[in-house]
Amino acid sequence: MTTTTTDFVADWQEWHRAQEARLADPHGFLAITSLHFLTEEADRFRDAPGEWTAVDDRVTVELGPGEEIVVDGQKHTGSYRFDPIPERGGVNAVWGDAVIEVAKRGGYHIVRPRHPDTELRKGFHGTPAYDPDPRWAVSATYTPFEVPRPVTVGAAVEGLEHVYDATGQLEFEIDGQALSLTAFPSYRPGALMVLFTDATSGVTTYAANRAIQVPAPDEDGHVVLDFNRAANLPCAYTALATCPLPPPENRLSVAIEAGEKIPHEKP
Repeated sequence: MTTTTTDFVADWQEWHRAQEARLADPHGFLAITSLHFLTEEADRFRDAPGEWTAVDDRVTVELGPGEEIVVDGQKHTGSYRFDPIPERGGVNAVWGDAVIEVAKRGGYHIVRPRHPDTELRKGFHGTPAYDPDPRWAVSATYTPFEVPRPVTVGAAVEGLEHVYDATGQLEFEIDGQALSLTAFPSYRPGALMVLFTDATSGVTTYAANRAIQVPAPDEDGHVVLDFNRAANLPCAYTALATCPLPPPENRLSVAIEAGEKIPHEKP
């Protein structure tokens, strides 16, 4: 079946609407009110219940009188100890109309309260983007590494680092120029994710990073790398995000005039 330009644009519009719906969710990234790194010393936060500690790779909250949280549908009072959280994993504890995100990023346990009534969320007017153009849906070839390669990248939070297992490289051309991007696993089995910057970064697009979710390559390694779906990460909207930065080799010299632009809410 041949995809028409009309279908291409409609598919992109549906994707962009879904992106914005996730951001505007009552407990999405625009609802975050603070970011706290936990230690062995108990700490209480103005926008979350209880006192929080992280000891021996486990997070514990000591809830005060009248305080309760709901985790996986179960109410808890008093002392509650969370199950071990893997790197890049997280658990949501419901507290009234708020959600308290308990997660692990860069080896650190964090707490990020999310309240629906934040000014950032209520004032969200959508993310500007380039008009979708089939020119930027580029044919690419994926070459997997013999074994995944651990790659350490920086983060939007100073001093924090992330480690990803790079699985291979995507090779493609733009205007006759041979380019490549190191790829990481996506959340979908077999799919890929790339982090990159380009010559538009800091000019019309967010300076630190953008990301593309890439479908699983076929048996010959062929795949479409659609820059129209280059998406902002949460750090483009809030300073309370821990987003990874691209590896050095993913800083492209060409101008990718496609995908999402600098948000109105740039922190």
